Amino acid sequence: MVENDSGEGTQKGGFRTLPFILGSMTLMNMALTALTPNLILYLMNEYHMDMVTGSNMLFIWSAVANIAPVAAAIMADSFVGRFHMIGLGSVVTLVGMFLFWLTSVIPQARPPPCVNSINICKSADMSQVLFLYLSFGIISIGDGAIRSPSLAFGSDQLTGEVYQENARAMERYFSWYYALNALALLVSLTCLVYIQVNMGWGLGFGVPVLLALFSTVLIYLGTPFYVKLKPKSSLITGLFQVIVASYRNRRLRLSSQSEDILYHQKKGSAIALPSEKLRFLNKACIVQDPELDLRPDGEATDPWRLCTVDQVEELKALLKVVPIWLTGVVSSISNLSSFPVLQATTMDRQIGSSFEIPAASFGLFGVISAILWLVLYDCLILPVASKLAGKPVHFSTKDRMGFGLFLSFLSVLVIAAVEGFRRSVAIKEGYSDDPQGVIPLSAIWLLPQYLIGGIAGAVYATSQNEFYISEFPKSMSSVASSLIGVGGAVGSLLASLIMSTIDDLTKRGGQESWVSSNVNKGHYDYYYLVLAGFSLVNVLCYIVCSRAYGPCKGEEDEMKEQKS
Repeated sequence: MVENDSGEGTQKGGFRTLPFILGSMTLMNMALTALTPNLILYLMNEYHMDMVTGSNMLFIWSAVANIAPVAAAIMADSFVGRFHMIGLGSVVTLVGMFLFWLTSVIPQARPPPCVNSINICKSADMSQVLFLYLSFGIISIGDGAIRSPSLAFGSDQLTGEVYQENARAMERYFSWYYALNALALLVSLTCLVYIQVNMGWGLGFGVPVLLALFSTVLIYLGTPFYVKLKPKSSLITGLFQVIVASYRNRRLRLSSQSEDILYHQKKGSAIALPSEKLRFLNKACIVQDPELDLRPDGEATDPWRLCTVDQVEELKALLKVVPIWLTGVVSSISNLSSFPVLQATTMDRQIGSSFEIPAASFGLFGVISAILWLVLYDCLILPVASKLAGKPVHFSTKDRMGFGLFLSFLSVLVIAAVEGFRRSVAIKEGYSDDPQGVIPLSAIWLLPQYLIGGIAGAVYATSQNEFYISEFPKSMSSVASSLIGVGGAVGSLLASLIMSTIDDLTKRGGQESWVSSNVNKGHYDYYYLVLAGFSLVNVLCYIVCSRAYGPCKGEEDEMKEQKS
């Protein structure tokens, strides 16, 4: 018998499992995040792709990587189980990363080097491109299988009675989870990126493969100690059942008198009647004939024709947040471009006489600003605001989301302004035909865009997560936590469409494309001004959607208390 940390109670689980789970998660996050910062440089330099082709490949990869966790969550919760999904995902990710590493060590897996003397570069053939896509696809599928269930699987280990009575146990777990996520990102953007830049692609991509291997071994080492909850029915299936049932019952008439209608209630649920919003969905939970529609145990004989009131309200909650969710999709477009890495490569990144900051490591400043903001917000901004107001001050999730969107718009404007200045210096100094040259301009000019962008991400992501989780029923927590990822996937596809469209429109008539691979001849300042226009319209749409949404849960009670 394996006891928990208190020496009594359950046979499995407890804090003893967390080193395996959190350690495996940290190592895998290090491995995965180490691949992305320099990928655009790898594709352009080794596969001779232009900026648009390489960026579109990364956009598609990002979309698949963000949508895969949703499918993985459904599989884990409904069929496979969380542990088996994480284990399978770890193995799949390891295979994908190994295949990608082969592209850096096997010359035949990529095009031959360019002939610099006559500037001839051979493009990758079909087999080389397919092999690259295959490795990316396998990594995305494996990453999704790990990312979605990992947080919930750790919390499963603290389900014993001794932990449920100690709220601090779960708080400690979440604190360590997010702290180790930040640590993985910091290590990736510094040490692992430095290896890629200074020691070659083979070693630079080989180290993440070893980290993925250690992560896979570690998650399986804890197998004897894990709590492995059995999969249950899928919430996603329940949502589709509401859609199908409301369509099949579309000819039913809804009465304004709720007493005239019998609704199918879930056992133990406190929700007796469906809400009046989106009333056509209420037809899905109307009991037409209790003897035919209900079994002796009270369950529906056909769940695709009769749903519970809870299921209907869950779908309504999801539909209600769609307009606000769409504003998050648009805001993610400008944050997905690989251009800032190319921008940094053309600027002076020297510190002192011997150290040069890798271009891909500048994202570290965004991470630092995000962490500092989160600390200052809780420890300084809120206490000072409360002291000045003479009462506890709390900014609503919708207010913070709006502030984050505005900061995101501001960061895009700053990128456009800095790029316009950088480009003018490059042309003035004669670097128009040398996109690889380092112009006499310090990369410190890039800090404002990273700092503002980091704060914008911290403000918006945290408030967005809080908004979804607090507004959705508890049964929809898994859906709420995956909405940001789905938004990122849609944003990646939109970003690819926008870049391709701008490329096609601006290079007509033999003109240089705004998103040219030669960043000194292109006009990325104009490109980011277009993105800033989208961002500004998005902020205005958010204001309208936020007001139309009405007060969040708990805000109505606060408003009533203030009036009284």
